[in-house]
Amino acid sequence: MPTTTTLWRPTGPEELRLVAELGFRAWPPRLPEQPIFYPVLNEDYAVRIARDWNVRHDGAGFVTRFEVESEFLRGYPVQQAGGSTILELWVPAEELDEFNAHIVGRIAVVHEFR
Repeated sequence: MPTTTTLWRPTGPEELRLVAELGFRAWPPRLPEQPIFYPVLNEDYAVRIARDWNVRHDGAGFVTRFEVESEFLRGYPVQQAGGSTILELWVPAEELDEFNAHIVGRIAVVHEFR
């Protein structure tokens, strides 16, 4: 079994519905105004976005956790989007199918905020 890296993604109800339709095994295609898919590297950062942004904009926020093959992720340098713990990966929308192919197991909902 390959070595994996744990990633988190804050998401709203609509994206979570699409993930459920995909059997909690993949992320849905990005919308035209979403050229980048942003998984984050720490749970605390994901919680802050889901609780403070998704709830305000979508009425609910969820934090998901999933595993991706570590070797594959080497192609995506860690981006610091603010403070030292605000770390994310930037996956171009056109590479999302390949990214999804390297998810190991299922995408799990670990927090819910309303």
